[in-house]
Amino acid sequence: MIRKFILVSALALAGIFSIHAQRIAVVDVNDVLAEMPAYQEAQGQLDKLAAQWRQEIAQEYDKIKSMYNKYQAEQVLLSEDARMQREEEIMEKEKIVREIQKEKFGPEGSLFKRRQELVQPIQDKVYGAIESYAGDRGYDFIFDKGGSAGLLFATDEYDKTDDIKKRLGIN
Repeated sequence: MIRKFILVSALALAGIFSIHAQRIAVVDVNDVLAEMPAYQEAQGQLDKLAAQWRQEIAQEYDKIKSMYNKYQAEQVLLSEDARMQREEEIMEKEKIVREIQKEKFGPEGSLFKRRQELVQPIQDKVYGAIESYAGDRGYDFIFDKGGSAGLLFATDEYDKTDDIKKRLGIN
């Protein structure tokens, strides 16, 4: 009976020690990406494209506002049919502009697709460097400190962001 107790205790202790033997590191992927020239260039292109599209959409909304103001000024002089026609034109124009806005900025829009084209290869490079680093150094887990991974606390001892930057040649 005592032997069984000792055996079970030894196995439990071995399990506890093996859990503590896992190596964990923390990397701030956003910080790494922010210092990569290729990522900065891609973000610049995306920002420029988004600003251009926002400006085009704002101009279209200005046209709609102008149409509405003109309608308001002439409304008393228009027949019922003419008023209905103008209102429909304004609503149709608004619908078209909202559709353009959705095509450019929606979840499946042009900006999202362009971001995937420009940023995905850079992110893949960073994740490859992290995976390589983990393999070389024997880490079991590496958490993203800067992303939405849910990490609430990390000591600086485990932050390997600078090591990943060095591996990528950006530090």
